[in-house]
Amino acid sequence: MTAIPESEPGIFHPDVTVAAIVLRDGRFLMVEESVRGRAVLNQPAGHLEPGESLLQALVRECREETAWAIEPEAFVGSYLWQSPEDGRHFLRFAFAARPLREHAGEALDSGILRTLWLSRDELVARAPQLRSPLVLAAVDDFLAGQRLPLAAARHLA
Repeated sequence: MTAIPESEPGIFHPDVTVAAIVLRDGRFLMVEESVRGRAVLNQPAGHLEPGESLLQALVRECREETAWAIEPEAFVGSYLWQSPEDGRHFLRFAFAARPLREHAGEALDSGILRTLWLSRDELVARAPQLRSPLVLAAVDDFLAGQRLPLAAARHLA
């Protein structure tokens, strides 16, 4: 297969990301991170890397950003959003995951200021600090019971 140059007109190249929705005792695992000099809240999330599946990216990103090992349980949904700041498009795949174990003392990715466990109400109260509308959309879909089997996000090797 021939690679399509990034600059080819008419070709759509969204950033593909994954996000972990991890609930414990009524609170969601979140990261506070520095983005362009501003502290924002996000789920443990990040870009898909070449050669990895969505689930592999999910587990890796959560561990790198929070030091938590997780077990993916369900596919919650996919979300396409365009940033009004820079026009970039993001295609996010959100998954529900169970927290397994925190690896306390493990170094977090650069830019991560701290991890937090926040309720939905606390997220709403801090809405201006959310990195994007993707954060609350995924939480609300999760709380509404939106779940698909993990097999709905297949990786064909």
